Amino acid sequence: MSNFAFNNPAFQQQDPRNVATYPGAPQAAQGAQTASFQHAGMDAAANAQLEGMYAAPSAGSLETDRMSVEDTVWKTAGLFGILLVTAVVGWVWTLGGIDLNSLASVSLVPWMVGALGGFVLAMVITFTSRKKVRPALIFAYAAFEGLFIGGISAFFEVMWPGIVLQATLATVAVVGVTLALFASGKVRASKKMTKIVMIAMLGYLVFSVLNLILMWTGVLPQGQAFGLYSMEIAGIPLGLIIGVLVVFMAAYSLVLDFDQIQQGVRNGAPRQFGWLGAFGIMVTVVWLYVEILRIIAIVRGNN
Repeated sequence: MSNFAFNNPAFQQQDPRNVATYPGAPQAAQGAQTASFQHAGMDAAANAQLEGMYAAPSAGSLETDRMSVEDTVWKTAGLFGILLVTAVVGWVWTLGGIDLNSLASVSLVPWMVGALGGFVLAMVITFTSRKKVRPALIFAYAAFEGLFIGGISAFFEVMWPGIVLQATLATVAVVGVTLALFASGKVRASKKMTKIVMIAMLGYLVFSVLNLILMWTGVLPQGQAFGLYSMEIAGIPLGLIIGVLVVFMAAYSLVLDFDQIQQGVRNGAPRQFGWLGAFGIMVTVVWLYVEILRIIAIVRGNN
């Protein structure tokens, strides 16, 4: 499992032989109902009642208080709505009333505040969600991520005009294609591929931390705006090569997100767990956008 947001039993595959693995799972309820009918029998009144139940509209997540794909989609849309609002705030905070041709006057405060706040909240949500889901913390995370996205986007837009639109369209394209392939059944998560991607993600994390340390300590030349990413191999920026692989990892992480949300629905997880599903998707999409933003910046910086 690549996305730490789904580190909860509600999203794990359950043992069908043990109906008590996840309390309230539909399988247990269905088994209990079947056993009841077998012992009590079905008379005419029961048949009429069943016919009425089948004729009635299907109960939604509000009526059942169970997680559903549709409800998770609405929750995801709501979180991204919060992110977009605070992204505008971060953008205006960064660029408001300044000369867009003067990089020195760009404020990095929204970027830094959003990144730090988002990281802290992500850790809190991850380590507390096994006991209780707190939507308020997830709302706050979306708000801080919006500040981060708005700030970093404004910074890159000053350096490379039009880059934000390019990165946004590319991100939407990757998410859309990944969702379409998953919905059609053409792409599915596998244990072997998940292990490979997990190892690759761990290696990339080590590389990114090392790159930041080398940049902050001044070991790398000042002309390398992205540190090790700016190095070239056979005339091709290292950041471009790594970036393509990272986009693939992020896309596969989305597949895992979708798969684990479906697993949560199959497990009959409580409706509040839909917020964790939405949170997990947001974490992956933000990561994907930032990586695409950097890839485009590296390519345009070398032209």
